[in-house]
Amino acid sequence: EQWIDIHVNNILNKLSELRIRTNPKKIKSSFQRYCQDLAFDMFIQGNQLATENDAKRYASDEILSKLDPNIDMDGKDEDEKSEIKTNEVDTSVEQTQDIWEKYFNGDSIAKYVLRRVGDNKYQFLHKSCQEYYAAQKIIFDIVSWKPNIDDINNQQFQQQFETHTQKLSVNRKLLNEELGIIQFIAERIHDTNPIFVNLKSRLFRIIEASKTNKYFSIGAANAITVLNSANINMHYRDWSNIKIPYAILNRAFLEGTKFNNANLDNVRFVQCCLNKVDFTNVSMNGIYFGEYAYLKGHSKRVNGIQFSSDGTKILSYSWDKTIRIWDALSGKQLKLLEGHSSYISEAQFSSDGSKILSHSEDNTIRIWDVLSGQHFQLEGHSSLINSTQFSPDGLRVVACSLDSTIRVWDTLSGKQTQLLEEHKDTVNAAQFSPDCSKIVSCSSDNTIQLWDALTGKQLQILKGHSDTVLGVKFTSNGLSIISYSFDKTIRIWNVLSGEQNQILEGHTDDILGVQLSSDSSKILSYSKDKTIRIWSLMSGKQLQVLEGHSNRVEAARFSPDSSRIVSGSFDNTIRIWDVSSGRQLQVLEGHSSVVNGVEFFPKEPKILSCSYDGTIRIWDITLERTIQLAEGHSDALMSVQFSSDSTKVVSCSLDKSIRLWDAKSGRQIQMFEGHSHHVFEVLFSRDDSKLISYSGDKTIRIWDVLSGKQIQILEGHTKDINTVQLSSNGSKIVSCSDDKTIRIWDVSSGGQIRLLDGHSSRVLGVQLSPDESKIVSCSADRTVRLWDALSGKQLLLFSGHSNIVSGVQFSPDGSKIVSYSTDKTIRIWDVSQKQLLSLEGHSEWINDAHFSPDGTKIVSCSDDKTIRLWDVLSGERVQIFEGHSGCVQEVQFLSDGSKIISYSDDKTIRIWDVSSGRQIQLLEGHNATIGGIHVSPDGSKIVSCSKDKTIRLWSSNDNKLVDVTETNLVKCVWRVGVQSGLSMKGSIWKNANGLTSQQKLLVEQRDGIF
Repeated sequence: EQWIDIHVNNILNKLSELRIRTNPKKIKSSFQRYCQDLAFDMFIQGNQLATENDAKRYASDEILSKLDPNIDMDGKDEDEKSEIKTNEVDTSVEQTQDIWEKYFNGDSIAKYVLRRVGDNKYQFLHKSCQEYYAAQKIIFDIVSWKPNIDDINNQQFQQQFETHTQKLSVNRKLLNEELGIIQFIAERIHDTNPIFVNLKSRLFRIIEASKTNKYFSIGAANAITVLNSANINMHYRDWSNIKIPYAILNRAFLEGTKFNNANLDNVRFVQCCLNKVDFTNVSMNGIYFGEYAYLKGHSKRVNGIQFSSDGTKILSYSWDKTIRIWDALSGKQLKLLEGHSSYISEAQFSSDGSKILSHSEDNTIRIWDVLSGQHFQLEGHSSLINSTQFSPDGLRVVACSLDSTIRVWDTLSGKQTQLLEEHKDTVNAAQFSPDCSKIVSCSSDNTIQLWDALTGKQLQILKGHSDTVLGVKFTSNGLSIISYSFDKTIRIWNVLSGEQNQILEGHTDDILGVQLSSDSSKILSYSKDKTIRIWSLMSGKQLQVLEGHSNRVEAARFSPDSSRIVSGSFDNTIRIWDVSSGRQLQVLEGHSSVVNGVEFFPKEPKILSCSYDGTIRIWDITLERTIQLAEGHSDALMSVQFSSDSTKVVSCSLDKSIRLWDAKSGRQIQMFEGHSHHVFEVLFSRDDSKLISYSGDKTIRIWDVLSGKQIQILEGHTKDINTVQLSSNGSKIVSCSDDKTIRIWDVSSGGQIRLLDGHSSRVLGVQLSPDESKIVSCSADRTVRLWDALSGKQLLLFSGHSNIVSGVQFSPDGSKIVSYSTDKTIRIWDVSQKQLLSLEGHSEWINDAHFSPDGTKIVSCSDDKTIRLWDVLSGERVQIFEGHSGCVQEVQFLSDGSKIISYSDDKTIRIWDVSSGRQIQLLEGHNATIGGIHVSPDGSKIVSCSKDKTIRLWSSNDNKLVDVTETNLVKCVWRVGVQSGLSMKGSIWKNANGLTSQQKLLVEQRDGIF
């Protein structure tokens, strides 16, 4: 728009100099219409270039007449004015043409909005300009339509709209190749300008129109693609019979939607939420999930994967003590190799693929025949083995160990041929040179040693690292050695001279691995510092730093042509990067635990990965332009809370940001930035005018809700803050920290009022009494302490727990305190000093405990996967609630005490009936561990957040959680954040047509139902 304004102003200025009066709005409107028509026509033709005739076609009489300038009357007598007006009426278009010819040299209007790129050819100044104006044409075509009668019902409106739909420009051509146009339309959906208020609803109407008319399928596919790009929730919709072939629904939230009898041919469902979706009788020829059925067999975490040299087989090894060989094409298991008595640390194919070498925590090395599965053992090492490797010709094996030795064996006879004993500490890695003549080793003695592989003679000692050398390898020509160390450096050495050529510095934490590119020009390294770095082998210069992972990088590999890198991380994701630019190309989510192995397929655009979750997965990475979805938090969410009027939700994340959301729609209202580290929790003030947050940056911050501005920073704690509470009148904040202190702060000034010092270890919990006269705290020092809130004086010390006290809470009347501990007990204390009861029964750590609203019961939850209800007076267990399949992290009563809500590491939220102990609701949907839940003060909703980076709002049909039963279902109302990982739990695929056998297997693995 600014670009148009500049050109319009240029014309206006020139006409003003000529004393020609004009209508600026008409000129601007003409320019806009011209650009929209031309840009859309270029999109339809699939061409970024327009000829002179194309450019002139849209600058015909229609536009020129709209430009029709009114000649300035000032300084003319009345007769002259009349004459001019008469002439103007008779020859308006002619005069416009004359003015254009006279003052603008007859140039096409294209001169002002296009640039010439050759004889008779023009293009927009930038492709984004063309995309923008083509999008504008499509948008205004949709929103400008009006029914011919104002007072009509929804059905009549839809009928009239469907009559118009086939003529819409959005129904002319698929937008899939023009992702810029999709993006511009999607952005307008969230635009607050009243012009676009109906855009979202009309896109939904276009999809509805395709149910009865196949000629609306292009428009419907475009509409649903745009809605998905805008990250609009499309769950629990009745889309039976819709026709959306070729739609892009990557990362869409479609939970519970009905697609019965729909045409979904060639639709893309990459990383999509398809839980409870009904695909009965759907046509889905050419459907694309972006991943394949995983290789299922290992019962415990997979430690590594490798392709055979010809790429036809895959090798995997695991904590389940087995090695498995898979067919790379079909994914079928070919061989199961059993024999090791402890988990397998490493395994690899020989160069010809006929043998496998493995070593294990059982301190043995074994060589396996791939065809027969037979094996023999290489003996000699007396301690844990750190590394084993075949020689390039496959005739020998080198191994190193905690026993500080390196040993070489003959692979045919199994006999030890060399014992190399010069290192003074653990040997961490050893490798043959490419020509098999040398061996290089590295050690915790900080040295690298070079050996003659035939004689065992030591040739060189390479010194320079200042700490343990973790890994070492030869370059492909055997002339250089690359090493990396706990000193956080990578070093390049000359094999012949033993001299250090380069020191590569940049990583800020331990380096976990390095790899050389196929052309030997670059080195990649990956580290605990969450980065991958690319270096020049020749100069040692750092070429790129690849940042994006939110936890340590466990594996990284170059693609066969070295143009891309794939990485796996403790953040459970796989990422693909462009080597030349350092740009992140794709994020693959789906593993439920650490991704510790990644490999490119040798000849196909696929990725192989393995994980602590016990699966091996295959991903299709056919590179294409990816739709940028509207995002929320970019990292795991830590906490969510409703405002006191239940109209807003606030969230915080490891991404250091705080966000405010509209509870009705899920629309983001405000973002608060300022913390320099993870934000652990955020709370509303009692009047909802402020937010209070605390962070890993050791600060507490106070924010103005309306403006988003930071009001105060409370600084004083020297270590992580664990809990914060606001006083009822909003004037004070109480906090506790790993620095062993409790602090009381003045909200208005940000100053510290009191420092409560007494605990001898981390203070993990703190709470004000109901009358706010006292403070209770608990600590890793195994004590509970009671303090006077006014003076800060310690009143009582409660001892009894035998381990860390994780949390405390006052009873509603303030007369009692409940505490829970990692000693597996809950204790009830009287504020007058004595311990009343010890509640025992949980078999693992207790994670949470709360009084009921009437103070007569306590509910607790534990790592033992159970929830327990206790009587406060007797200490007897009243009820046990079982159903969660993972550790239960938090539990709370609803306001009337009739129901309990819990969430667990099994990624579910459950609602329980207190009196019967029955589970009455199971809320599923999050794809990763839940970070927190909160029940709205009005009792109508639950909000939850997760490490999957999403927030979900749940409610029942009648908006009363206290009345929820097994039949009155609680459903997800909205979800914000981008879907992570393909999920299909509970989806129905009866008579779905077009799925391949691999896709059917994938659906079954993801708990789909045929």
